[in-house]
Amino acid sequence: MTSSLAITIADIQPEVFSNPINTGIVSRETVAVHGVIDSSQATRVKSNGNAKNVMDVLDDSTPLARELASETRRREKLLGRKLRRPAETRVLTVSNQKGGVGKTTTTVNLAAGLASAGLNVLVIDIDPQGNASTALGIEHHAEVDSIYDVLIDDLPLSGVVAPCPDVPNLICAPATIHLAGAEIELVSLVAREQRLRRAIDLYAKERAENGEERLDYIFIDCPPSLGLLTVNAFVAAREVLIPIQCEYYALEGLSQLLKNIEMIQKHLNAELVVSTILLTMYDGRTNLAAQVAAEVREHFPDQVLKAVVPRSVRISEAPSYQQTVLTYDPSSSGALSYLEAAAEIAERS
Repeated sequence: MTSSLAITIADIQPEVFSNPINTGIVSRETVAVHGVIDSSQATRVKSNGNAKNVMDVLDDSTPLARELASETRRREKLLGRKLRRPAETRVLTVSNQKGGVGKTTTTVNLAAGLASAGLNVLVIDIDPQGNASTALGIEHHAEVDSIYDVLIDDLPLSGVVAPCPDVPNLICAPATIHLAGAEIELVSLVAREQRLRRAIDLYAKERAENGEERLDYIFIDCPPSLGLLTVNAFVAAREVLIPIQCEYYALEGLSQLLKNIEMIQKHLNAELVVSTILLTMYDGRTNLAAQVAAEVREHFPDQVLKAVVPRSVRISEAPSYQQTVLTYDPSSSGALSYLEAAAEIAERS
């Protein structure tokens, strides 16, 4: 019997993975998880040093070959693609009252995808946990001026934004632990629901006066609750982007979220719309994921993006290195999915 082994990333030359959207690249995860072929085939791939040879040595009917071919075609579509600048700054609140659905991950990776295409992007972190700030490599310890100082002490937004070290054109207004008490402090302030919107408007005017380019996108990362911080985000934005985990509980949380958005539309921000829904943590091996995706698409055919974010080890690992998955592992399937989602959002502008 022919011996077999799993092709690992070490078996393929590293330069193959140097460009995140290079034609013919396959993800490390795809090869590592699915790439079990016989030893003679592995030797041929290793000696040729070309990811395309993985498909050459496998029968087209195998799941691995089909997945590799699909991934290659998806990367080819992104190759050299120019993303359209919106006519005006798009402000998107990334929100879902259910925790753990990928809000922060979606915020930072979509922002990085758009910024890497040359667009000017700002991420505003209003989650007291500060996870978006961590993922973008922005300092957010207690001594740092943050979005808390903007909301409570009227500090200009320009005084707290910091550039992301790994992604040009991407800046972030960090969150600190002080935000944990901001909900209570906001209650007694004048125009408490409008404070973030006012800060964004003043920042836009300041950039124009200083001769800086206008922002193309502003993403606001929300905590998983409907407190005054989230209300400020809804009032400041014109669009809501909802990440939905492809599991049953996500559907229950969605209906409540939509009721709350409807309340905001009625009383505080009539311009607010749910423009985008992104399916996250998709596991193609389960029927449940496919059923949830189909049901969401049936109810929201115009809002749901075609791009779907899979469950990915690389996406989970990236924040521990204070990076987005696009810089941590640009060849991964998760990075590809977020690049597709970013391009799709830009097309919808």
